[in-house]
Amino acid sequence: MSTRNAEKETANGLKPFYLYAMNTIVLCLLITVEIVLVVNNRNARYLGGFPAWYVLLPASLVLTVENVIKIWALKSYGAKTVCYVLDIVLLLTLTVFTDGTLISTLYIIILTEFYVNQKSLAGSIAMLVASIILFLCAFAVSGWLRGSAVSVGNLISSGINDIILLVLHFLIINFTVQTVSKNKELRMAFDELNVSSEKLRIAYKELQEITALEERQRIAKDIHDTAGHSITTVIMQTEAAKLVMESDPEEAKLRISAANLQAKHALEELRESVHLLSGTGGELTLKEQIESIIHDTTDGTGIAVRSTVDDLTLCDAKSRFICNTLKEGISNGLRHGGATAFYFELKQEGGQIRFLLSDNGKGLEISSLKEGFGLSGMHDRAESLGGSVWFETEADEGFEIHLTLPADGGKGDSGEKN
Repeated sequence: MSTRNAEKETANGLKPFYLYAMNTIVLCLLITVEIVLVVNNRNARYLGGFPAWYVLLPASLVLTVENVIKIWALKSYGAKTVCYVLDIVLLLTLTVFTDGTLISTLYIIILTEFYVNQKSLAGSIAMLVASIILFLCAFAVSGWLRGSAVSVGNLISSGINDIILLVLHFLIINFTVQTVSKNKELRMAFDELNVSSEKLRIAYKELQEITALEERQRIAKDIHDTAGHSITTVIMQTEAAKLVMESDPEEAKLRISAANLQAKHALEELRESVHLLSGTGGELTLKEQIESIIHDTTDGTGIAVRSTVDDLTLCDAKSRFICNTLKEGISNGLRHGGATAFYFELKQEGGQIRFLLSDNGKGLEISSLKEGFGLSGMHDRAESLGGSVWFETEADEGFEIHLTLPADGGKGDSGEKN
């Protein structure tokens, strides 16, 4: 059942159809009992011959009409308060002018409608106690009018069965009303839970789509920034080689080697980006990826790379950053420093991953170092992963890149997974 349907139920949890059926039964029973009361007491006389049916007939008619209005026309509990007071007055009147037969049944019929529409259990208890007291008082008045001796003992003994019926009726009706009300609350809570669950599912789906879009945008930016930069460098190196081809063949050869290496790096970056976009990550370990980069650097170029690499397991984001930093460092050493040899070290010390790349290039004074796109990008990416990067260089002493990152699960680990 939907929340909207639940709201159409009454305060006690009954659906309109069931409430309609119950009200119809209550009215039918009320009219039947009133007819029986009038017929059974048609010959009764009080106060020196006053016929009882002179009072019973109009009181029964008023009680019937008043309950029709109360049940079918009045919806709020506040609007029914006057009717409940009138019910009590009419019930007392019928009790006084009858022999007591079926009076408790009449009370039960009227109290049923009250219990069903009463939101507070305390209110129902108060009505039960008041009804029993008034019932006994009316019995006492009825006995006095008949000329019978009236005492508390006689009242309780003669009305004990009726009192027991009123109490049992109270327990049964209110237990049923409370059970239905709790079931309604549980259904509404379950419906709200289903609605919340559906909203969470939709939100999670939207979050997945947003995350996928952001990842694609990030990869597209990586392609533009890294592969595009590498290809631009290849063009610049080959153009420079053309200019010195005749005047300085060795310099031209070095330029072409650097361009070849940069082209290989660009191809690797494009392949990696394609794997990420297709959702199929690379199957190589970090150590295997580094060995592949080193092999591509030394293969047919005359460049020497000595390395010490621990077999580490890192998240994809950190692994890509380490590999890209190694490629960028080698490319910068060849292009700007004229390096012919490199030393690379990657190891874990405690909760830190330490990266060192050193070359034998011409270097420069650290004060004159201007960080371009590649070096400034290293700073930003290292900080986003919870690490840091710094550079050491002197004129004619080569160039060193130092990088530290938190090991996966270590203190300061960003936990980024891509």
